[in-house]
Amino acid sequence: MARRDPDTDPKAFLGRELARARKAAGFSSQDALAARLGFDRTVIAKAESGERVPTDEVLDAWCEACDLDRELFGRWAAFARRTDGPIPSWFESWLEAERQAHMLRIWQPLVIPGLFQTAEYARALFLTAGADQDRADDLVTVRLDRQAILERPDPPHVVAVIDESVLHRLIGSPQIMADQLAHLADQAERPNISVQVLPSETGANAGLSGAFDLASADGAPEVLHMEAVEDVTVESRSLVRQATNIFVRVQADALPRAASLALIREAAEQWKTT
Repeated sequence: MARRDPDTDPKAFLGRELARARKAAGFSSQDALAARLGFDRTVIAKAESGERVPTDEVLDAWCEACDLDRELFGRWAAFARRTDGPIPSWFESWLEAERQAHMLRIWQPLVIPGLFQTAEYARALFLTAGADQDRADDLVTVRLDRQAILERPDPPHVVAVIDESVLHRLIGSPQIMADQLAHLADQAERPNISVQVLPSETGANAGLSGAFDLASADGAPEVLHMEAVEDVTVESRSLVRQATNIFVRVQADALPRAASLALIREAAEQWKTT
């Protein structure tokens, strides 16, 4: 792996400053600081080399042990994550659109939508996709951070349509599925969130080409995020119009909100006895 340049790479800059702080505080080796913090030495090594931005938990302990300005190092860490963190650059534009949206429309035929995923459900998905444990942890953090928009004083209105097969597809373990569906049902009871289930008996439907999300914001073009081999975020009017038409059609075939909620809770109970 090529050595990171701290003068141009935010992760490497943060790592250099953390290493300087460690030595200035009297921890002559990474092992010494790791022992003090209660983490493995590789956690310290990866942070100082710029390979991985430390988690908030690690950074909190580091700042306390070395008497650092937590606010300053927190800003540096946040910047490093934004510029070269676990979020792919092609996904940044969608995250911004999602944060600004007053309405989100989601079609998901395969898994629970990311905005409603529990940590363990998301982690199981990332590990299955080939991420190692550290990478999966980073991606879970990003996914959960996205969900903060639902806790705002003015949260977006979310309309999600999911295929019934999503409720019965084992991700992780039966307990993970039971917890995930109970969480989804709780979210679906919020006044600004509508989750509708497309019954399996529908068979062929307009959304078989794949999952997508639509974000609408005042004074901005509608943004489309499509999931395929590689996710794509676009503002193309023709693609947005096509996705909107598909969403209208799958929503028309879906069960009403109350019936969908009952089906989700029924599936959660079934997983508890599996």
